[in-house]
Amino acid sequence: MNDLSVDDILALRRQTAKDIIDVNEKEVKLVIFTLAGQSFALFGQAIKEILAREEPLYFVPGMPASVLGVVNLRGDIESVITLNALLQLPQSQATAPGPLLLGQSSCLRSAIRVDELIDVVDVPQSQLHQPPDSLPESLRPYACALCEFNQQPVTVLDLERVFAAYLQGLG
Repeated sequence: MNDLSVDDILALRRQTAKDIIDVNEKEVKLVIFTLAGQSFALFGQAIKEILAREEPLYFVPGMPASVLGVVNLRGDIESVITLNALLQLPQSQATAPGPLLLGQSSCLRSAIRVDELIDVVDVPQSQLHQPPDSLPESLRPYACALCEFNQQPVTVLDLERVFAAYLQGLG
């Protein structure tokens, strides 16, 4: 027979209950990446494709510096932009170009060059928090949430706001 008292069993159950995850909790898919050494994410529903391989990039004269060029994706010509200028981040020092995230909002479809793709994960919605007031001013208009991934803070960007800023010429 077991030597645990009723109080011991109840305490053990309370401890176990803390470790239980609510499987009915709504989750959101995040595409987590880095830019200039910082971690960012976009909602998975806004990312139509991830291109990890190097696509030939074609320069287009007269475009803003944030438009790196265009790529031919199975017959569709897509612009390729960088978020560094918009988010006031230094340019990437990577020796090889990073992957492309093909994003789509209600106003624009474009590929976004990132430094590194970290992961695509399902995160419980309760793990998304309002961005704090201490968030840098340059990120505030575009950040819609903050979360933690691998014990690192991740700023979740709103692709609608990011692409709208590009169309207004802020990028």
